[in-house]
Amino acid sequence: MTKTAPSCRFALPNIREIRPFLTEHAAQLLVQAPVISRLDYCDALSAGLPSRTIKPLQTIQNAAARLVFDKPNRAHVTPLFIALRWLPVAARIEFKTLMLAYGTAAGPAPAYLRSLARIYTPSRSLRSASERRLVVPSQRGMKSLSRTFSFTIRGCWNDLPTPIRNADSLTTFKRLPKTHLF
Repeated sequence: MTKTAPSCRFALPNIREIRPFLTEHAAQLLVQAPVISRLDYCDALSAGLPSRTIKPLQTIQNAAARLVFDKPNRAHVTPLFIALRWLPVAARIEFKTLMLAYGTAAGPAPAYLRSLARIYTPSRSLRSASERRLVVPSQRGMKSLSRTFSFTIRGCWNDLPTPIRNADSLTTFKRLPKTHLF
């Protein structure tokens, strides 16, 4: 994560130099290739990190959105993200985590992921049995446990509304959390 921000910061001024000669669509493609792809690389591993760690990446994504639309530094980025269909960095990380959680809950995930996040099955007949929740272990006072992948995947998944967790297919599931996260 420490090398991601400087490498993205290096690419943006170079793109800004040629931005007047590009269309909006060409600028978007040019920004997505070197900058956004680096922000997305292994971002599921960033789940559970404090916001101060993610803030430099969010700053770069904000600058990239402003560059695509050729807006000044003080322009608000939320409308730009909506127009580009980009999620903020923290939401992108959560989305990747949710994709792994869906694979775990629906079954196509590898065995090592299924061992990290087990489906909750109540010992008796309850209404919550059909909600596809993941088992959340007790922390027992360990703050570092809350940052582990096996703990954050459960928190993200169980916080989703039930209709999203019970999506029929991966295609349907990919669409639903994006609207929930934005």
